[in-house]
Amino acid sequence: MFVHVDTRDYRLTRVGIALSEKATGLYHYLGSIIPHNSDSRDMTVFKDEDGRAYLFHSSEGNSTLYAGELGSDNCHTTDRFTRNFEKCYRVAPAVFKQNGKYHLLTSGCTGWDPNPAQAAVAENILGPWKAMGNPCTGPHAGKTFLAQGTFVFPVAGRTDANIAMFDRWNKHDLGASSYLWLPVRFTGEDMRIEWQDEWDFSCFG
Repeated sequence: MFVHVDTRDYRLTRVGIALSEKATGLYHYLGSIIPHNSDSRDMTVFKDEDGRAYLFHSSEGNSTLYAGELGSDNCHTTDRFTRNFEKCYRVAPAVFKQNGKYHLLTSGCTGWDPNPAQAAVAENILGPWKAMGNPCTGPHAGKTFLAQGTFVFPVAGRTDANIAMFDRWNKHDLGASSYLWLPVRFTGEDMRIEWQDEWDFSCFG
């Protein structure tokens, strides 16, 4: 398990790692790392089909998004990493693979207030990443449906079927925040996340 480890004033900015024999725990905390000798705030881990894992993390005060390979033990970073979207302030990275390409969904950096999502695509997990604009359509699409992306979940047993998961933050009571799930679809390499009041797996064909 990878977690953002920090202080209330966001001065620690490290990645914590915990280990368990089962996904449901109990977890043993192994400690924290400073990935690629740089600060880490919002982050995610992506495991590729060849078994290699990669850490994506907002760094340099959230201004730049790092993408880097994890070592064979998945507990440290290697010297293979790239700096992406320099000074663009992209946070909350969610990474997935579809149609043979790598896709990235990120948020802008406006605290707990929603903002436009941005998609990107790459042939290689470490980039270069090509910005594709806001993939959201429908009511409040310019504010990511009043939410923030957190993960893209592959549907087991289906090919190229993914669900975009969002946090709908309640900044006045974070414990009362809720979630939003919507299907991800593509036209070519253009990601589309359309607002739907209701949906089921038939939307994937």
